[in-house]
Amino acid sequence: MESFLTIWWVWLCISLGLGVIELLVPGTIFLGFALGALAVAVLVGVLSVTNVPALLAVFAGLSLIAWVVLRMVFRRQSSGARVVTHDINDN
Repeated sequence: MESFLTIWWVWLCISLGLGVIELLVPGTIFLGFALGALAVAVLVGVLSVTNVPALLAVFAGLSLIAWVVLRMVFRRQSSGARVVTHDINDN
């Protein structure tokens, strides 16, 4: 099982699976994990990393960073609701 985590396309499949889960479940929790898995797929594809605990630690760290960045990006977006301070029926 550990040898599968050193193959880049396995991480790509994990990323796609987490992306599909993100589409089905409300919230932005799984999107951070999907981006972390995608970054690890690139890392494993470029470098030949065979240390599975290090890969899992990098996955956890990158997922946390992606989640925090996504929280900051989505917090800035407005819902489009307008705050009414004056009612036209009040005279």
